[in-house]
Amino acid sequence: MALPLPEKKTEEKSQKTSLQPEESRHPPQVDGFKIKANLKKGKLTDLTKVLGSISFLEIAPEKELLNVIYVESRDIDKNPYLFSIVKLRKDEVEVMYTIPPEISPRKRRVDVIRYLLNILSLIDQSYHVESKTLYQLIETAIQDLTKSVTMDYTKLFTSYDSMKKDVDDYKKKVDRLTEQAQALTTSNYDLKTENDSLKLEVDRLSALSDSALKAKLQEWIMEHNGAINISEFSKVYKVSEAKVEEGLNHLVNEGYMGAVR
Repeated sequence: MALPLPEKKTEEKSQKTSLQPEESRHPPQVDGFKIKANLKKGKLTDLTKVLGSISFLEIAPEKELLNVIYVESRDIDKNPYLFSIVKLRKDEVEVMYTIPPEISPRKRRVDVIRYLLNILSLIDQSYHVESKTLYQLIETAIQDLTKSVTMDYTKLFTSYDSMKKDVDDYKKKVDRLTEQAQALTTSNYDLKTENDSLKLEVDRLSALSDSALKAKLQEWIMEHNGAINISEFSKVYKVSEAKVEEGLNHLVNEGYMGAVR
């Protein structure tokens, strides 16, 4: 079964489809390989039942040949664009596949080999390929793919590893600083509580005792020629006016001063 590749457009048709996707204007390349094989039992058509159960595969028998077709994508005209054909013969398996411009040939070959291995695993009871050739094919494909990793990629991954380590270090620092911040918050709360308690204690200790208040009242009255402004005294010594009046009454009652009538 011949599977058509995208045809080249005539000049007139190209003008009408100038806005077509890239794959329509640039047909993919075609590559392939062959491996010796052996049909261990039955007929090639017997493999149709097994492979036909895979929904995305198309099975097309020919004389002494079984085509296994996998179309991954099509162009704007619905022609197969990214696809592969596995041709199963009694003594050989041939693989043909397309390589679009946007996909690396080395990577595409590895993908196709991986796909072929999946196909072979489904029919391994009836169909066998030469292991030596298959292994050499896999080894070559991996070597080519490894060589395609340029120094730029190596530098990129090295830089990535270095940055990843820096990020991990920064995360540890952030966690450590977060813990320290929480500890400082707790400590700050404890200090504030202690400060409030000390302030109350200072206020209590700084308050005038009864004897000190009497002494200050006498001192004030002497300095102000026997007069006292209760409101002013209260502000200076931060004592309530009621407390000042109570102190004055005590002085009068105890005979330290007399009330002016």
